[in-house]
Amino acid sequence: MVTATLVKSEPTTITPQEANFTFIATRRTDAAALVSAFLSGRNERTIRAYRQDLEGFRSFVGSGTLDDAARLLLSRGNGEANGLALAYKSDLIQKGLQATTINRRLAALRSLVKLASTLGIVQWRLEVENLKAEKYRDTRGPGREGVRSLLLKLENRNDRKGIRDRAILRLLHGLGLRRGEIVSLDVDDVDTNAGTIAVLGKGQTQKLNLTLPDKTKLAVQAWLDVRGPEPGALFTNLIHGGTGKGNRITGTGLYLVIRELGDKAGVRVRPHGVRHEAITTALDLTNGNVRAVQRFSRHKDVRTLYAYDDNRTDLAGDVASLVAASV
Repeated sequence: MVTATLVKSEPTTITPQEANFTFIATRRTDAAALVSAFLSGRNERTIRAYRQDLEGFRSFVGSGTLDDAARLLLSRGNGEANGLALAYKSDLIQKGLQATTINRRLAALRSLVKLASTLGIVQWRLEVENLKAEKYRDTRGPGREGVRSLLLKLENRNDRKGIRDRAILRLLHGLGLRRGEIVSLDVDDVDTNAGTIAVLGKGQTQKLNLTLPDKTKLAVQAWLDVRGPEPGALFTNLIHGGTGKGNRITGTGLYLVIRELGDKAGVRVRPHGVRHEAITTALDLTNGNVRAVQRFSRHKDVRTLYAYDDNRTDLAGDVASLVAASV
């Protein structure tokens, strides 16, 4: 028979210094995990943008790292943290930053704290509001003649780079794709038999099959014939004078492709400008059918298309002329 003897242990005494150390260590872990969780699951471009926005706050509070800046903010109570965010907002205003930039940086900070609240790290949220700003959208593109000039520069190009760039340009304009949507395309996304391409739209988690216009389909097929059927990125960097295969083309790489092409054609252009031109042309050819063009552009909010339509038609100027002529 085994007899168990219970020994009463003395209560563990924790000094104030040890308690403070434990609290700081916990906060240190929480802050690091929070920043990591906040940035995880996002694409490279989004991570870069969020880091840049949060770096502004880090610089303002004088912390060495983003983790330190997050820890500093979370260590405050509700009132102090909001006061710190309000001071940060005032500093951004004094620096003369645009309202859209200030609001984006505040939004990043609010999102970080919102996640901290969701994870139970804090029990409050930032309440500092955005600046009121008149939203302006520049919908100017290179114009239809500008796009024609770009295509003309590629018309007789049968080299690897020319064929690739023609396919990229056709997708930018023919489907109004965004730069990020193009660089994320894989070979498996293209179904030339069905004449479709699967595109992961901005802010989407599921790919959408889009019908390829004939000229766009031919351009993409020509590139596939040159690239080869191997799985992987649809568009790759070209190395050694355009004779070899590289890694997936980046957003910056695609930007430079279009910018360089524009320089040769005498047209100042960027990838999103080609998309803008495609949307404006769509409105022209559909006589301002905003709903139909929304399907083409894949904008979530139809009101975004009104900016394109207003810039295209100058409705305010037309009405002003009518009013002036009435008296």
